[in-house]
Amino acid sequence: MNYEILLQKLPGVSSPDKRLTLNQKLKWTLSVLLIYFSLTQIPIWGISDAGLSQFSQIATLLGASFGSLLTLGIGPIVTASIILQLLVGAKIIGWDLATHHGKIMFQGTQKLLAFTFAIVEAIAYTLFGAIPPSSWDPFTVGMVIFQIALGGWLVIFLDEIVSKWGFGSGVSLFIAAGVSSALFIQTFSIITTPTGEFVGVIPALLQTLVSGAASFDTISVYVLPLISTVLIFSLVLYAQSMRVEIPLAFGAVRGFGRKWPLKFIYTSVMPVILTSALLINLQMWAKLIASKGITILGTFDAASGTPLSGVMYYLNPPREFMWNLIQGAVIPTDVYRVVAYTTFMVVVSMIFSIFWVSTSGMDSKSVAKQIQNSGMQIPGFRRDTRVIERVLDRYIPALAVLGGAFVGFLAAFTDFSGALTSGTGLLLAVMIIYQLYEQLAQQQMEDMHPMLRKFMGK
Repeated sequence: MNYEILLQKLPGVSSPDKRLTLNQKLKWTLSVLLIYFSLTQIPIWGISDAGLSQFSQIATLLGASFGSLLTLGIGPIVTASIILQLLVGAKIIGWDLATHHGKIMFQGTQKLLAFTFAIVEAIAYTLFGAIPPSSWDPFTVGMVIFQIALGGWLVIFLDEIVSKWGFGSGVSLFIAAGVSSALFIQTFSIITTPTGEFVGVIPALLQTLVSGAASFDTISVYVLPLISTVLIFSLVLYAQSMRVEIPLAFGAVRGFGRKWPLKFIYTSVMPVILTSALLINLQMWAKLIASKGITILGTFDAASGTPLSGVMYYLNPPREFMWNLIQGAVIPTDVYRVVAYTTFMVVVSMIFSIFWVSTSGMDSKSVAKQIQNSGMQIPGFRRDTRVIERVLDRYIPALAVLGGAFVGFLAAFTDFSGALTSGTGLLLAVMIIYQLYEQLAQQQMEDMHPMLRKFMGK
């Protein structure tokens, strides 16, 4: 059977027959989100709870819930995407993604790889002890692997539903949902620890003030994470508003024009998602093989799963770095870890940003065709896609590099700034929610003014 025909026969979600309205897309998006949260509450039959807690931080960034049907989260999807981004971006696979054939090959192969990785990761998680079965008899082990893989396949279909029927992508939506729920708990939860302290920072701060035990150190422990979180919110929102605007004129109507915005963070959250996923995969596999005595990537604390040595130790940022810096208690090793982690995030995010532009239809050639199809042209230049492409080449490659490097740096800074939740997760959540807000606003405007769809090239 021809490989392209095989890819087209993969199970999937059909696209809508007609354009969906804002309310219809909202209903689909919220329905998928409700299903997602419901699946996180369904436990896997036949597993032991031992060792699950050490993967909680990783699970948040994967949109996963360890021990439930969504144990894998978006892991198989982003792993498949990383591999294809690297192969296509490096021209090892010569698909032209501007053609219909190239898109079918890329998207179909990505889905096939995602299905495959769901099985591979389910087997690895079970046999290496990340999700330990309650009994090692063949039936129990097989059922655990099946349930984990099934959850991974369900996430693939949910992601496809959001992409075709809702707003954004399921990958982004599940990350934002997981991080937002964790952030809400860390900020407002009134659940108490065994020592009687509130889990939420704000209730704990109020408890400290009311008890009369307040001092600079005790208050700073709660105030600094709040300040860091608000600062990151502000920086991301400001960076999202930075853009280069290309003036355009509508050829059929003299005197009418608009501006085509090219954001500074041109590739949005995708470089950080892929970089974080790559790092999470490295950390996960390092833990799994370390549990079998292979410490080539580092050693880990048995209880918390924190890296203690090796490569992964230097790719794990010191979360209390800012607090130690204020107190003057920074040690040289922490500085090395900050430099190594920041360099990794910046360089890899920049690389993925460049690859994402070429594989997602955001390159100069694709954008030039979109502008041409909308009936627009750049004033002072003849109406030709090659001319528009040359103008866009002045901006898009530079924005891809600078935007990718910036979000990588911002993600690294957020991680060691002491924010309320995972720094990278917080950055992703803010950018994803802001992006969803822009999509909602654009959809509402197009519903109110249908002629705008033509001007937008839709």
